[in-house]
Amino acid sequence: MNAPATDPLLLRALRCEVVERRPIWLMRQAGRWLPEYRELRARVSFEELASTPELAAEVTLQPLRRFPLDAAIVFADLVSPLAALGLAFRFDPGPVLERPLRSAADIRALRVPSGAEIAPEVAATLRRVRGELGGDDPQRRALIGFGGAPWSLAAYAVQGGGKSDFPALRALLAADPVLFGELLDTLARLSAAYLVEQHRAGADLVQVFDSWAGLLSLDDWTMHVRPHLSRLLDELGRAGVPRILFLNGAPHLAAAAAELPSEGLALCWRNDLGALRAALDALAVRKALQGNLDPATLIAGPAATARATRELLERVPARGHIVNLGHGVLPETPHESAVALIEAVHAEVHA
Repeated sequence: MNAPATDPLLLRALRCEVVERRPIWLMRQAGRWLPEYRELRARVSFEELASTPELAAEVTLQPLRRFPLDAAIVFADLVSPLAALGLAFRFDPGPVLERPLRSAADIRALRVPSGAEIAPEVAATLRRVRGELGGDDPQRRALIGFGGAPWSLAAYAVQGGGKSDFPALRALLAADPVLFGELLDTLARLSAAYLVEQHRAGADLVQVFDSWAGLLSLDDWTMHVRPHLSRLLDELGRAGVPRILFLNGAPHLAAAAAELPSEGLALCWRNDLGALRAALDALAVRKALQGNLDPATLIAGPAATARATRELLERVPARGHIVNLGHGVLPETPHESAVALIEAVHAEVHA
């Protein structure tokens, strides 16, 4: 039985229903590729922007005013919930933790607070945006919440900031797998409470970002990471939260990730979504797929973007497909390319 027609297009596509056209939104659609965002950032710091619901709501809505996208995604940072664990951080320009987790005492001292105590500014932002988007308009755009997967949150918590391949995190796993598991368990509970609270604040669905998923082998990921990711997704499912799981740089994990409990799976441009859809159909697995145009394609200009988009639409069946990039919009992306991408998706209806 289908849900009410008031459900946004994105939610209906996520359930693999037959819809009027494929929905489209873009990872990092709110941010520094937009002149209105850059103008705002010239006046306020990133910390102030992310911590002030009025400003964060404005940034969340900016791309929807410029482009006919099908969803807004709340403006926040992946590390936002870590503050609730007592892990202070600053941005320079990416997140830098003042005191990374490096000892068993540090990790075992962590306590997960209630959902309402975890980055409350994000829930406040969602409530503001929800009011702007409306609640019962059949044409309304969806509102997406997001958070980090346990592995990707641990990458920053242990390393102390962004670093190629996150060696400190991988060293912790090698030195003490039990302690590593305790950390991921804590972060899974943190992320679950945070994302459930976002859903309560008005998010129609949430995306779990595993931005650094591809750093481990399939065997290590299966043994040490997958159980905690599965627990997070299970908890969201029990709370009735629709879920998209995004894995970056991890084609070797795609088939295993498709078995995890989520309504949708988003993959980077290194994956063949058409082949994965065929494999899932053969197994009678009902799961939406999201993506996965290479963000660099848009830099090549609108003609190249339109051509690549049409090729993507030809490779991936329409049912259960959410069009997106394979990672975030690059800052130098021409707006004409975004328009070409959206128009190619919309034109498919009349093909």
